[in-house]
Amino acid sequence: MKQLRALTLIGPGFVVAATGLGAGDLVAAAVSGAKLGTQLLWAIAFGAVIKLALNEGLARWQLASGTSLLAGWLQHLPRWINYYFLAYLFIWAFLVGAALMAACGLAANALFPQLSINSWASLHSLLAIALVLFGRYSLFEQAMKALILLMFATVMAALLASDWSSIGSSSTTLDDISENFNLVMALIGGVGGSVTLLCYGYWMREKGWHNTDSLKIARIDLLVAYSITALFGMGIMILAAQSAPESESGTHILIAMADQLGILLSPVFKELFLIGVWAAVFSSMLGVWQGVPYIFTDSTAQWRSKLSKIDSSDNGYRLALLYIAIPPIALLYLGKPVWLIILYSVTGALFMPFLALTLLYLNNRIIKPSLRYGLISNSAIVAALLVFSYIGAQYFLS
Repeated sequence: MKQLRALTLIGPGFVVAATGLGAGDLVAAAVSGAKLGTQLLWAIAFGAVIKLALNEGLARWQLASGTSLLAGWLQHLPRWINYYFLAYLFIWAFLVGAALMAACGLAANALFPQLSINSWASLHSLLAIALVLFGRYSLFEQAMKALILLMFATVMAALLASDWSSIGSSSTTLDDISENFNLVMALIGGVGGSVTLLCYGYWMREKGWHNTDSLKIARIDLLVAYSITALFGMGIMILAAQSAPESESGTHILIAMADQLGILLSPVFKELFLIGVWAAVFSSMLGVWQGVPYIFTDSTAQWRSKLSKIDSSDNGYRLALLYIAIPPIALLYLGKPVWLIILYSVTGALFMPFLALTLLYLNNRIIKPSLRYGLISNSAIVAALLVFSYIGAQYFLS
């Protein structure tokens, strides 16, 4: 009974971890498994650790200061930074919205081909809008937990039925890392999201976590959630090692994996795997649709003198939700403009290093000394800074 009660206490971590686990992360794990087997499982684990550290830093700041991280940026950093972030957010939301719709459409079409991919994509977006507008946070959290458990259970079921003897056990060498460095970075950077990390603060407020007394439960919440997320990503990689064809790329590699699992195991595992993929991408869509409008509302609050109260009933929140969920549908039919992709890459390359830097500053200088970072926390954030600075540099050099 105590374990069940504990599950009701935690929740925002599950939501932010599932939101950050999109189609791109699944594809990176699948491609890695197809190409290198299980040699890069450690990269997923390392990525989960540094994302957990970043999220813990965000929770530490908000519970210690009583303000969101965006409000902290506005109060303690130059104002132009907020303008840069808001411009990036508009581009990010537009492209990510389209990508999530396409992924949901592809997964649903693989299960029920009676409707086209674009039709399924549009229907998923409309369903997510309805759930966000007409459901309370508690309903949203329960839905996200159900989706996480569904995606985790389906992949674990396929793993248990797999022939583990066919999976290689070779270790990673320095040459492997050197030759596949971009793939390693994609695995590390992909686990747990990027901008969606900021949503955790708003979901903590919805949960009723308002002061430092809640920091311990927040840490447990994040530890459990990122452990499940990492295990799911590892499960995808292990399954890909025996079922993913190297010739496939993009989201289609996941569909090819499902077909092969149906042949290797039984047809039911093809459907189970596709359900797990669908649960992963739809939970990501639902989390973005519910959480990112909070970030828009908080970012624009400076012009409305409302820095503390961020409400899902706010008209700005609803407008942001519609912006994420409706206009990107056009990209499903028109394709993504190259100039928009370039702008997104250039502006986005700076976000994760910036997040790590600001957490180092705010949590070592601004909050009260008893809650400031120690050696372990500082080391984890510095590791995140170095990794994401390298990834960002690749965008500018390529």
